[in-house]
Amino acid sequence: MKTEILGIPFTELVGYLASFGVLCSFTMKDIRKLRLINSVGCFGFIAYGFLLGISWPIVITNVAIVIINIYYLSRQKA
Repeated sequence: MKTEILGIPFTELVGYLASFGVLCSFTMKDIRKLRLINSVGCFGFIAYGFLLGISWPIVITNVAIVIINIYYLSRQKA
């Protein structure tokens, strides 16, 4: 039995929330907020990739984006 929330399979819901996070990140004017919110969305996509039975293209791409975001966030002044 697959878990559903509001009639949406859990795996799909994770994908939708991840997409929403990434989409929202691009509305940010502050680059720090953009990178932080984008990273949250990417972590959602990493979870989604594993929920799909390990979709390596999704996992690898989003892990790389998180690493890039962390790199640039660590270089920025607080």
